[in-house]
Amino acid sequence: MSSLVFRLYALLMWLGQPLLRRKLARRSWQESGYGVAVEERFGRYSQPPEAASELLWVHAVSLGETRTAAALLKALRAQHPGLRILLTHGTATGRAEGLALLQPGDVQVWQPWDTPAVVARFFDHFKPRLGLLMETEVWPCVVAEARARALPLVLVNGRLSDKSLRQARRWSLLSGPAYRGLSRVLAQTQEDAVRFRMLGAEVGGIFGNLKFDASVSAEQQAMGKAWRLALPQPVLMFASSRDGEEADFFREITALIEDARAQAAMESIVDKPTSLWRSPPPQALPKFLVVPRHPQRFEQVAALAEQHGLRVSRRSGWSAGPAESEQAMQADVWLGDSLGEMALYYALSDVALLGGSFAPLGGQNLIEAAACACPVVMGPHTFNFSEAANQAESAGAALRVSSLAQAVLTGLLMTRDRKAQARAAAAGLAFAARNRGATARTLAALQPLLQGITVVKR
Repeated sequence: MSSLVFRLYALLMWLGQPLLRRKLARRSWQESGYGVAVEERFGRYSQPPEAASELLWVHAVSLGETRTAAALLKALRAQHPGLRILLTHGTATGRAEGLALLQPGDVQVWQPWDTPAVVARFFDHFKPRLGLLMETEVWPCVVAEARARALPLVLVNGRLSDKSLRQARRWSLLSGPAYRGLSRVLAQTQEDAVRFRMLGAEVGGIFGNLKFDASVSAEQQAMGKAWRLALPQPVLMFASSRDGEEADFFREITALIEDARAQAAMESIVDKPTSLWRSPPPQALPKFLVVPRHPQRFEQVAALAEQHGLRVSRRSGWSAGPAESEQAMQADVWLGDSLGEMALYYALSDVALLGGSFAPLGGQNLIEAAACACPVVMGPHTFNFSEAANQAESAGAALRVSSLAQAVLTGLLMTRDRKAQARAAAAGLAFAARNRGATARTLAALQPLLQGITVVKR
């Protein structure tokens, strides 16, 4: 039965190739990176075929996984100078980020579309000696072909939410062989390890989260802090916001701004402040910064803010900090429409609301915020990063609320409480430092598999 299911899956993936091409063409209008080297996704490459098995294949599907892979690759190269890397991605942001990780002799291509023929061409062309799949990327055809070639595949920094486990068990005839076909899983947490074992995977141990070892730009942090010091008011950031969340956020801050303006107007015609209004005067409101999770949505989010009557200033329009821009200081909302500057945004902000956690999307990574000493307010939906979110909450680095409306109010109150900010910031730094070390443990576990890889002089 499982063989029949696998063949049906392979057929559906084969039939889906024209749809993938259409999707990539549409996405390339918003992100030009999706139009680059499209044929690589179908196993056709401009690079010459490899003559021998000397490449270490690292698959980091998107931006977050690529940044996580950076710490591991740095440690791998330190122990094995001359190691050649085959780096693959599924998203344009991941591929753009991965460029900075390449050294002479390395290769970067798109991940192969998961059909037997495409995957076979990928392995025939590059002949990797070992495959490291970052976090969640388990594809049935890839695993089956690797197993047939006796190619070890290791899921590194492996995580599996309850939701993903339920989905995998629903399709157990397909997912079961894929997880069992992995050489091993290096799990982030005990809970992840239990879930992987329920799918039949061989778990090599609990190693912690590599994201704690990812470097955070000191230069960006210094710039963000300098920008913040030049501002007369605090900054409340909505970090990695997702589709559906921004509309609620804009409704909340529109109400705050309108009430504040009404209060200011009332106070201008009476002798003393009135207590009839629920919001503080405009100068007491923070600056509101929104950084969407997906860059292709920058234009959409800007338009959405304007539909709510909000004046928008974009990071891409600043030649220096926002305090140096009259347009930025008069705007109601700042839009973080740049890539690779999260450390700058966290350092600029007094408090960050965690995107993806106010709708059932699983939340985003809050580790970088903690490492940048930025307090976090998160919603109820953090199942993609449950252990890190729970640990941050227990440590005092993050607060959990039940809704986005409550998050805005909580964030607003925290921007006025410098002592509470300082406590949460210190807790975040301690939380981030306490959980480092996953890279060294992961590297030690991989050593037996790395011994047979040819190292070349550059």
